[in-house]
Amino acid sequence: MAHRVALRAQRPRSVWLTVLPMLLTVLLVAVWAEGQDYYELLGVSREATTKEIRRAFKQLALTMHPDKNPGDPSAHEKFLQVNRAYEVLKDEDLRKKYDKYGEKGLDEQQGGRYESWNYYRYDFGIYDDDLEIITLDSGDFEAAVNSGEIWFINFYFPRCSHCHQLAPTWREFAKEMDGVIRIGAVNCGDNNHLCRRKGINSYPSLYIYRSGQRPEKFNGERNRDNLVRFSMQFITTTIAQLWQGNVFSEIESAFSSGLGWLITFCSDSGDCLEPRTRQKLAGMLDGLVKVGWMDCTTDEQICASFQVTSGATALFPPGSALNKPGSVLWLNTLDSKEIYNQVINHLPDLELLTSDSFQSKLAHHRWLISFTFGNKNSASNEYKKLQAFLRNDHIQVGRVDCISDSELCQSLYIHKPCMAVFKGLGIHDFEIHHGKDVLYNIVGFARDSVRAFVTTLGPDNFPSDKKEPWLVDFFAPWCPPCRALLPELRKASIQLAGQMKFGTLDCTIHHNLCSRYNIQAYPTTVIFNGSSVHEYEGHHSADGILEFIQDLVNPSVLTLDPSSFTEKVKGRDEGQIWAVDFYAPWCGPCQALMPEWRRMARLLSGQILVGSVDCQRFQSFCQSQSVRAYPEIRLYPGNSRQPDRYTSYNGWHRDAHSLRTWALSFLPRASVDLTPETFRSLVLSGRDHWVLDFYAPWCGPCQHFAPEFEVLARMLKGEVRAGKVDCQAHYQTCQSAGITAYPTVRFYPYLGKKRHEQSGEHINSRDANVIADTVRQRLQQLLPRLHNKPKDEL
Repeated sequence: MAHRVALRAQRPRSVWLTVLPMLLTVLLVAVWAEGQDYYELLGVSREATTKEIRRAFKQLALTMHPDKNPGDPSAHEKFLQVNRAYEVLKDEDLRKKYDKYGEKGLDEQQGGRYESWNYYRYDFGIYDDDLEIITLDSGDFEAAVNSGEIWFINFYFPRCSHCHQLAPTWREFAKEMDGVIRIGAVNCGDNNHLCRRKGINSYPSLYIYRSGQRPEKFNGERNRDNLVRFSMQFITTTIAQLWQGNVFSEIESAFSSGLGWLITFCSDSGDCLEPRTRQKLAGMLDGLVKVGWMDCTTDEQICASFQVTSGATALFPPGSALNKPGSVLWLNTLDSKEIYNQVINHLPDLELLTSDSFQSKLAHHRWLISFTFGNKNSASNEYKKLQAFLRNDHIQVGRVDCISDSELCQSLYIHKPCMAVFKGLGIHDFEIHHGKDVLYNIVGFARDSVRAFVTTLGPDNFPSDKKEPWLVDFFAPWCPPCRALLPELRKASIQLAGQMKFGTLDCTIHHNLCSRYNIQAYPTTVIFNGSSVHEYEGHHSADGILEFIQDLVNPSVLTLDPSSFTEKVKGRDEGQIWAVDFYAPWCGPCQALMPEWRRMARLLSGQILVGSVDCQRFQSFCQSQSVRAYPEIRLYPGNSRQPDRYTSYNGWHRDAHSLRTWALSFLPRASVDLTPETFRSLVLSGRDHWVLDFYAPWCGPCQHFAPEFEVLARMLKGEVRAGKVDCQAHYQTCQSAGITAYPTVRFYPYLGKKRHEQSGEHINSRDANVIADTVRQRLQQLLPRLHNKPKDEL
């Protein structure tokens, strides 16, 4: 059965003396762990990233693991505590629950098992410590592969021997291609759903990703040269051969577009960039400068006009000329990374916006702005590539120096370096980037943000007295679950455009506003609808948010208090059925149930009434109802003469479908069981329309479909009769009807004459609504034929 949080534990009846030493050890460990929060157990700050948490846990695993401490009887329990801390903090939803409610908000089953010491030493995150290899997870995978950069990604599984054999080669390859394309890795042990979604069914699987194009799988021998050759073919930037007939027109054309030229001059003497290096640089500098080469053995005169007499390489920025000292950058290296760094350093910085130009520039155009505080950070040069990536999105890129324009930055509540998107509607409609400070993440954010309707809030625009509905996300930038939620808010804002406004409030800056609304954990998402305030509890996803909002507009679950419970549930009409969830807000399993309970209620709409009781708020009432653990799910049947009678749900699964199946089983049957005799007399020889479910009792899909068929029977009551045929008990009947798979749904319309066994029309659906629509449409089509029949045939 599913986990519940008990209100009190039973006392054991006896204690054997032989277990006293073991119990004493466990007690000592419990005392050791009690009072230490999970962050302290792992030795990380509350701001730690998932990668930092992984690294800290791995170090502890290598020293604290029971395999390394065979003489310590408490080693197992101590490591269980550390393992539990890791399992909770690495999961975004569990981490939020822990931050808000502590351990009492969690399911006790997390971290109950662990791996051997060898696993943590050799298999736990193969590429976690490699700087050139970016480990991606489900939270940032899509932003990475859709950023416009080329990604070569290694999907691996920690226990796969071939994956470990590839690792040294993958590292060498990553070092060679660093800066040319992005080299990534996905641990499919930690990201099973992501890998399944991407169709990964063997390890290692190596794929090239390019934005807007199908992934390309590498199928060759996995050595460094093959990997380089395979990846280089996807760098399609043109490398021009310059000669007397095109050199000046090509340079002028590029200069007029704001692009410079990187030209390597090849001669019998001196140094010239080899073709592969040129191709690498073309990929690294795509959109920033053009890359070309000139053969000085055949175009000696034109090379001489560039003052070149032997092999050399130079950068010609827009407007540069040989007679302008310092405008041309001559490069004294053949290394692609060194050339790239020198070129990037030489390129002009982003356009500087000041308080005088800021408002006019942002009034009608979309901008991505880098707010700096004097000193350039290591990413500043990389930011120069943003304009090239965002050119087709019509997003301009600029910067603001908050040291020179401190009043402007203070008016926007910007107190540290950041990136922000201004959406072309003035200076107050903007959104700050809180993701990773890497190019692919910033590009993905900018593209999503200009399409979405999420605004950064502060005291000046906080919707405390607005009449229109607002969803406000109270968050802290250091909180990983907060950062994971932000892209989902953008998706939801697009779905609800015009119906609800979305905003984010940074509680590390606006402490007073967050305190006013009693924000105790991050993220906390609140919906303000006039005078009503609703805190969101559910999955941190766009779909979860949309379902919650839909439920606010048209509630499927009735919030019950002692008075309404007595009136509506205990005073229910004859035949009326109620399903009630008794819960506590701090209870982890209760929180996990909430979105499923709402989804179940919508599925049961019109058939069973659904409610919930907050037992933290109405504690004494819940005790009077003998509620002993949370969540307590009860069904009150339709016998009003026994108002206190109920049945508790004891199933293991608490998903919407399992709960719906359980609840529907209490409804009176609307279908009838058919025998061979009644199949012939009622269906084949009768004068009613019939829809039949041919099933076998042992068939899992049949059991899954059974409650859906009962829903269908009630939907069609009075129009079409519903029957079920057990094909295990009545095999010959089903064989005669041509039934070859279970469950099979057949529609037998009455057309004024006797039907034969195989005259039923197959309906290829297991959804009650779809089947009902199909049957009704078929009846409409048959209506003219039925009207034309002689009365004695009907």
